Amino acid sequence: MSLSDTTQPVTLITGASGGIGSALARALAGTHTLILAGRGGETLDDLCAATGGRPLVLDLTRPDTFADALAGLGRVSNVVHNAGVVELGAVAGQDHGVWTHTLAVNTVAPAELTRLLLPDVRQERGTFVFVNSGAGLSAGAGWGSYAASKFALCALADALRAEETGNGVRVTSVYPGRTATEMQRKVRSQEGAEYAPEEFIDPHTLAATIAFILNAPRDAALTDLTVRPGPQ
Repeated sequence: MSLSDTTQPVTLITGASGGIGSALARALAGTHTLILAGRGGETLDDLCAATGGRPLVLDLTRPDTFADALAGLGRVSNVVHNAGVVELGAVAGQDHGVWTHTLAVNTVAPAELTRLLLPDVRQERGTFVFVNSGAGLSAGAGWGSYAASKFALCALADALRAEETGNGVRVTSVYPGRTATEMQRKVRSQEGAEYAPEEFIDPHTLAATIAFILNAPRDAALTDLTVRPGPQ
């Protein structure tokens, strides 16, 4: 079926292969037509098979390739910018390569995807969701490059909201606390600490939160939403 033929909202999710992205795809399956973006491979293929999603292979370090990759998609109602990378380290210890890669994936890629998809989302009066981080609100020691990319992502979302509200486009930034994903496992390893997923937010909880944002009645716009692990 062509994406232009469906009456459901068409939602594109980046970083769909795991963690929050995978949980969100499963939460929306059946009520949204899904475009699931990732680096390709068996995991993405299996998720598409389980959710009826359409795979979209993107290299987020190559924004010059996005226009060709997006050509012919048809309708796009919503975009969830979920993909991200993190590499902890002190400012004194991280060279320009770490900064360039982190900013490319976490900030430049969402900006270029937004630019390219904005005409479609305007036409649908749809929603952009930027999955940010607590580090996008406060930067701690060792989090400089990641936090900088997320502060910039906040600025991108804020500017987009100010520019596009009059066009009926809703823009939400979500600031999750620590979430039980493979990225968090990597972070805990870099911190020299144990990974205990039960101490963190379940990605399915965040998926339900994002689904609510996407499905919220038109009389409401959720602009900024902070989600923290609940009391144990």
